[in-house]
Amino acid sequence: MSGHSKWSSIKHKKGAADAKRGKLFTKLIREITVASRDGGGNPDANPTLRLAIQKARDSNMPADNIERAVKKGTGELEGVSYENVSFEGYAPGGVAVIVEGLTDNRNRTTSEVRNIFSKRGGNMAGAGSVAFQFEKKGIFLVKKEEADEETLMSAAVDAGADDLSSDEDFFQITCRPQDFDRVRSELLGKDVKIRSGGLSMVPKNTVKIEDERTAEKIIALVEELEDNDDIQNVYSNFDIPDDILKKIEDEDIRH
Repeated sequence: MSGHSKWSSIKHKKGAADAKRGKLFTKLIREITVASRDGGGNPDANPTLRLAIQKARDSNMPADNIERAVKKGTGELEGVSYENVSFEGYAPGGVAVIVEGLTDNRNRTTSEVRNIFSKRGGNMAGAGSVAFQFEKKGIFLVKKEEADEETLMSAAVDAGADDLSSDEDFFQITCRPQDFDRVRSELLGKDVKIRSGGLSMVPKNTVKIEDERTAEKIIALVEELEDNDDIQNVYSNFDIPDDILKKIEDEDIRH
């Protein structure tokens, strides 16, 4: 499992998303609104909306909130107009970073993202500078204690998944974006409890970071980007050893 995926599983484990549920709901509502605007309000005919709604349900968002977000996207209710933005850059240690956002003010978001990169020892780069180092994949996280590896492997193979990997706490199933719905259905059909599922930019190669101070700087940059209201997703290709990630995790929990 790549370093950034391991960091994602650590954040899930310690409940970081739950602690920021209001912020999480805001991001999910934006995602649903834009998906509805771009592809229509029927999730059966709009795969992007279907995934956004499923993510909202997985995060226990009330059905009324989801319905209002869809109606804002289709124009049935008045709402703010958002546009997609993306940025590329480098974190300390030469680590590649892709940032995806939804904003009602592109200039503001660009300025804030540039400032975060600069403040945290990274730098912005031009479009296409790092994107070629990633490929889009479907990713599912399943807690090890809640799944049998043989059952999981069988379900993944039957559904056409690409890979099954693991860390200390989670299994990670990877698939092609077009196979996402089929893999999800196969897992749920075999009573697998999916802790997290979505589309992600997965690095083709990773950068190993063994210096603890550099690792701390990278995680601080990623976390500050993720905490920005306009940012939906942050992807990176760092590979930080488990013992260093654990130290950073413990430090985060203490604070």
